[in-house]
Amino acid sequence: MLTVATWNVNSLKARMERVLSWLDRAAPDVVCLQETKLTDAAFPAAAFVSAGYESLHFGQGQWNGVAILSRLGISEPARGLIGEPGGEARALGATCGPLRVYSLYVPNGRSLDSDHYRYKLEWMDALAGTVSAELRSREHLVLGGDFNIAFDDRDVWSPGAFEGTTHVSAPEREVLERIYQLGLTDLFRVQHQEEGLFTWWDYRGGSFHKRQGMRIDLLIGSRAVAENLSWTLIDRNERKGPGPSDHAPVLAGLQIG
Repeated sequence: MLTVATWNVNSLKARMERVLSWLDRAAPDVVCLQETKLTDAAFPAAAFVSAGYESLHFGQGQWNGVAILSRLGISEPARGLIGEPGGEARALGATCGPLRVYSLYVPNGRSLDSDHYRYKLEWMDALAGTVSAELRSREHLVLGGDFNIAFDDRDVWSPGAFEGTTHVSAPEREVLERIYQLGLTDLFRVQHQEEGLFTWWDYRGGSFHKRQGMRIDLLIGSRAVAENLSWTLIDRNERKGPGPSDHAPVLAGLQIG
């Protein structure tokens, strides 16, 4: 059994103690991290080695930043996407054992009339191109990350509360659908069809305790990955207690040797 996970930690420096404790408890084999908010020089690779993980990081300081941790080795690194606009530290690929893995931090988009929204859609187009290229030679492909898109109304606590905003707009959902049409599957939805299962909750207004969240953190796998899926879960415990990220980890167990 191989376990893969994704987690937007919302500052690795602020969350390092929690991350190390979680690695010890959950023992995933491959982890995609987002929003590390560190330069490559400041990334704590030695601490992850002590915890049993090789690591790869693509950062730019106080913004963005993605990483991959692996107990299965790391090779063939890829920083960024094919034809990606902007050049921000939002996409990082690597081969980890039998898996080709990408850690992704999709742009937020801010508002529907913003240049950041147009950038988000262009970035997702670049992701589709990269996925298409990878699938030509990779059987076991996993995308893990904060997609900043709630694919359907089950993935938000109140569709009316998000009307006219990013994360739920038709163009965003359509561009994510194009990713799925390439032959990929939302692994969590294979086993969990219910509404109200979220991965992100605003820090404000007691949103977590009111169950007012969104499911925007995804593990997406190729057909060969989905066919070997054993289990999936959202680790809500990591959204509890002192100093949590506003995101919870998502994990999947794969019967891939």
